[in-house]
Amino acid sequence: MFEQIKRPQKINNRGFYVKMKLFHHHHKHGRTKEKINSCCFFRYYKWLLWLSLTLYFFSSYLITNNKNNPSDNSNSNIINNKLSSLSKTHVFSSKSTIVASRALIELTDNDSLKPHNVNSNNEVLRNLKIYVYDLPPNFNADWLSNERCSNHLFASEVAIHRALLTSDVRTFDPYEADFFFVPVYVSCNFSTVNGFPAIGHARSLISSAINALSSEYPFWNRSGGSDHVFVASHDFGSCFHTMENVAIADGVPAFLKNSIILQTFGVTNHHPCQDVENVVIPPFVSPESIRRTLDKAPANGRRDIFAFFRGKMEVNPKNVSGRYYSKKVRTAIWRKFGNDRRFYLQRHRFAGYQSEIVRSVFCLCPLGWAPWSPRLVESVVLGCVPVIIADNIRLPFPEAVRWPEISLTVAEKDVGKLGRILEHVAATNISAIQKNLMDPSVRRALLFSTPIEPGDATWQVLSSLATMLDRSHHRSVASSQ
Repeated sequence: MFEQIKRPQKINNRGFYVKMKLFHHHHKHGRTKEKINSCCFFRYYKWLLWLSLTLYFFSSYLITNNKNNPSDNSNSNIINNKLSSLSKTHVFSSKSTIVASRALIELTDNDSLKPHNVNSNNEVLRNLKIYVYDLPPNFNADWLSNERCSNHLFASEVAIHRALLTSDVRTFDPYEADFFFVPVYVSCNFSTVNGFPAIGHARSLISSAINALSSEYPFWNRSGGSDHVFVASHDFGSCFHTMENVAIADGVPAFLKNSIILQTFGVTNHHPCQDVENVVIPPFVSPESIRRTLDKAPANGRRDIFAFFRGKMEVNPKNVSGRYYSKKVRTAIWRKFGNDRRFYLQRHRFAGYQSEIVRSVFCLCPLGWAPWSPRLVESVVLGCVPVIIADNIRLPFPEAVRWPEISLTVAEKDVGKLGRILEHVAATNISAIQKNLMDPSVRRALLFSTPIEPGDATWQVLSSLATMLDRSHHRSVASSQ
């Protein structure tokens, strides 16, 4: 908020009282006409002089006050802090130890400052209207009985729904809506065998939801679902399968072909799971977990880990299904750098692994079954340079997140050269990359907040939808009248 200039106090004029004795009466005779005119002239002159002095001192006060308390007329001078940071890194390229000042990322609930880079779309979003279907709880609310439903890496389906419920773009009049959000949680059915989300029921659950809303409302049928929005936040998005070969074989379900899908999966080349209007979104990372990690981060901000990765790294990449996990990339990293002191590689899970990210300079983000990973988000928001190893990956919100300026991209075939590549970057331009990485608007764009904050991940989704208003049945009808 710009601070209003306080009304200046009235100037004390007592010190500037000019006493003008205009006439001296030496006689007791009556005044002549000339004396009367002269008296009127000097009385007018006295008040004119008083007014001039008042304006002079009043103007001087305002000029001085504005110098001391300037009105900030540039949004770029406001630090837009739901995620703010300070960082300057010094690299000693001859050693694998890198000492950095602590990245100060403040995540405060009462921050009212608005990012400077979101104003251009504010007017569009102000006019955007989204109707959120109130579906029976078996499609969403019932799944929340498991706490993991709203916190695991696929939980953007929950986060976006919650954010829209309290958003200014929400309308309770479906006849004025540009888009219709269908809140179906398909990723909260956790396997009793391995604890991972099982989405084998996803297609039937979404199909049931569509049958329910199309029988009660006319809006799906009138547009064929082209103005309806769904979330597919798991491995291969709108194909609703975890194995790529099955996902490719089945493709996008016919009943969703005309709709808009918000999905974490995205590649630059043609892929059957992108044969639908889609927006690539980031995987869900809990803002609360980031706060907790930063609260416990080393006070000196020391980043003593050169290159970090923790996760599934198969010694033999071919799993029981006969497919090669991570296209052998993670196995190649483990075999090449497992004994390299510059690399901190761990194959076993650790609940507090974010505490290792905040200590690291480079964070490896190799593909798994799918090209994307929650490490992309965690690395950025914790100040670690993401090293993306996933050919042809399409990253979320490229207009808001300048990925080439905050990350490294290494081809899958070049993982054997990782050591040399990272050493070269550390010796040349790591400070520039880390400076870009500290931009709070970049960090904000990758986290889902409730309620929506200007520039956050849900805001970016809305901004993307605002470019698709040609799909709005409401708008097309209004323009034809």
